[in-house]
Amino acid sequence: MAMTNKNVRVENDFLGGKELPIEAYYGIQTLRAVENFPITGYKIHESLIRAFAIVKKAAALANTDVGRLELNKGGAIAEAAQEILDGKWHDHFIVDPIQGG
Repeated sequence: MAMTNKNVRVENDFLGGKELPIEAYYGIQTLRAVENFPITGYKIHESLIRAFAIVKKAAALANTDVGRLELNKGGAIAEAAQEILDGKWHDHFIVDPIQGG
């Protein structure tokens, strides 16, 4: 019987399967980008992550206000963006800042 590691999950794409940390909020495509494009070795700066979250939250709220986004979806996006602004998910932004994918 094969042992399974409960600290990882396996995701599959057209290239095959990869193990990811069970707690990771990123997926197989992000992991492949990190592995295939180690350009600078840096992580995205906290200020840029916060800027992305500000724009995402504003867009969600604006599109909800004008009826282009359902209230539950807009609320969920705004809530997630606020969690990022609060510093909750910064460790999950793992792609090199120069990688454009």
